[in-house]
Amino acid sequence: MDMIRSLRQPGPVHPSRIDALRGDPYKLHFALKPGISLNEAVAAPLVEVGFQCGTVELKATAVNPFRYVMPGPADDAAHVAYFTAPRAPSGTTRIEQANATFGWAGGKPSIHCHAVWIEPDGSRRGGHIFPLETIVAEPGEATAWGFRSIRIQAEPDTETNFTLFQPSGNSAAAGRGVVARIKPNQDIVEALETIALRHGFRNAVVRGSLGSLIGARFGDGGQVDDHATEVLVRAGSISDGKAALDLLVVDMRGHVHQGWLRRGENPVCITFDLVLEDRDPVA
Repeated sequence: MDMIRSLRQPGPVHPSRIDALRGDPYKLHFALKPGISLNEAVAAPLVEVGFQCGTVELKATAVNPFRYVMPGPADDAAHVAYFTAPRAPSGTTRIEQANATFGWAGGKPSIHCHAVWIEPDGSRRGGHIFPLETIVAEPGEATAWGFRSIRIQAEPDTETNFTLFQPSGNSAAAGRGVVARIKPNQDIVEALETIALRHGFRNAVVRGSLGSLIGARFGDGGQVDDHATEVLVRAGSISDGKAALDLLVVDMRGHVHQGWLRRGENPVCITFDLVLEDRDPVA
């Protein structure tokens, strides 16, 4: 096992390393309308039913035009990592899997979306989608888990010097779900267990969810050594208090890696948006 990796962020370390609010998630399956931006296609149905935040899973979604960035090194000391120059492949790209966090930016509905896709030339890549500049090309399907009592808002974050989604609202004493933001240098598997323990979830499932890690270490011995990666959850759970996470991990060249993470060896790079749903709710 290698030593735990960490990055020194440009701003002061916030004393709270996990922000988590409890509430009831509501599942919504809906069609993605073609001919409009991915942001509108995902966010409009959630706004219509009164969601203030949520997480969304998309599969087999065709987009054209399509614009994205991959994780990249920082240009200066203002950030520990940044993004590559934007890319826009010509033709129809087919998203294999995408996870999106739904919230609000500047008072408008907004999504933060990480995905893996197949480009028109057959290349399989992944990264961070520009949802306002990406257009849904064909009817698609999506599933969301939304909250009406918790809001996610884009706010300046002094620690990382990025504007990041942040949950707020009244945390319920009881509720079937948790919306959380995990901050830099926290192991994502251990953080998931901490959230579950705090809220009494012995058995739970991760819905959607995405973020960035400092490289990656997988249970099968595989690893990614880049100091910044974009990731999305393929599957995640709490079983008898123990967490398991299967991720798609995108490195700085857009190459996609996947696997179950090793506990204690996968710290967050910038932020991680997480939704957890209890599998043992009180009747």
